Amino acid sequence: MGGAASSTARRGGGTALGDLPESCIAEVMLRLNPTEICAMARLSRTFRGAASGDGVWEAKLPRNYPRLLAAAGAGGGNEEAAALEAEAIPKKEVYARLCRRNCLDGGTKEFWLDKAGGGTCMTIYSRALSITGIDDRRYWNYIPNDESRFRSVAYLSQIWWFEVRGEAEFYFPEGTYSLFFRVHLGRPFKRLGRRVYSTEHIHGWDIKPVRFQLLTSDGQQAQSKCYLTDPGVWINHHVGDFVVKNSNEPLNIHFAMVQIDCTHTKGGLCVDSVFVRPQYLARKKGPRSYE
Repeated sequence: MGGAASSTARRGGGTALGDLPESCIAEVMLRLNPTEICAMARLSRTFRGAASGDGVWEAKLPRNYPRLLAAAGAGGGNEEAAALEAEAIPKKEVYARLCRRNCLDGGTKEFWLDKAGGGTCMTIYSRALSITGIDDRRYWNYIPNDESRFRSVAYLSQIWWFEVRGEAEFYFPEGTYSLFFRVHLGRPFKRLGRRVYSTEHIHGWDIKPVRFQLLTSDGQQAQSKCYLTDPGVWINHHVGDFVVKNSNEPLNIHFAMVQIDCTHTKGGLCVDSVFVRPQYLARKKGPRSYE
């Protein structure tokens, strides 16, 4: 119908949709999210040109995108050089680069922009965490797992003092963020091509709750606790939220998952990672994300 109207307009000497000035189309695109902009770019050459404009994409980038680009390029990089690079390349390309998984700290952490909303996400691998007893194979082992982004997870057989801590310092863009631990009761593996899991070591998590903690360098705190249930599935346990007000200063976040009641042992737990995501994404949680 739209195509017919456009053809009619051309035969009658009128103006077709593709005849709109790029500046007008760009103004409309400023009110769309990146996914919608890319969809509109496929309509015509004029729309494609407008969708490539720096003004459109700079509005979608975080205000501190030169710092993020520096981190993406060299795990911290030179801020001045990154700022020059950010000015030299198209902002659409900057956005695309930041939407990729960018490694930090030797590949034990990753950050990226959410393609649809532009929010900053981060994942911290279990090997970047401080885990009590991790060097003693009687308690912990790293086991291969193809359900992990990092291809292996920390698996607990049995321990009295359960304590997992970590931290991350990053130039988070302004906004509200949620932090989660990704864990799994039972040892998952494949049998005859089917996913199964072992319950052999699962014990102790129904006696006392696990406590989760979050602390930021500007004094924000959050705590939560829960009993670990639902073996056989990956669970995202919500630790708490924090707010970033100044993206020009690095924010240090400390987080922990502990159960240090030594009256009983506990075991049969996989720890995959800790991840941070914008609150608008955290609200879209699935059935296996727990408060």
